[in-house]
Amino acid sequence: MKKIVILLTLCGFLLNANAAFAAYDDEFLVIGDLAIARPLGIVVTVAGSALFVVSLPFALTSGSVNNTADKLVGEPFRFTFKRPLGDFKQSSPLKPVKTEHNDRNTPETMPAERK
Repeated sequence: MKKIVILLTLCGFLLNANAAFAAYDDEFLVIGDLAIARPLGIVVTVAGSALFVVSLPFALTSGSVNNTADKLVGEPFRFTFKRPLGDFKQSSPLKPVKTEHNDRNTPETMPAERK
């Protein structure tokens, strides 16, 4: 019985303390984010890091290391660690990474004879 009272008290504290950590007052978003989205974000960040290491030789040869790193590691990292708790509006990438490889063949940078 004592364990149940302690557990209910701790749950009450957790539900009341979310306003200090969340961008919104919706406790279900905060609880879902804390219990489901953040742990999955950590798993995806670790898996993306492993995939980045595997894809690194191909990214080096194609000149897309920055873009590959941002997609496989950067976006999951920002989703997991930089976003306010319970705020899913920032789940899209914050800024796309611009590299020389991405800008090489845009109409503005192409030679006049190729436009």
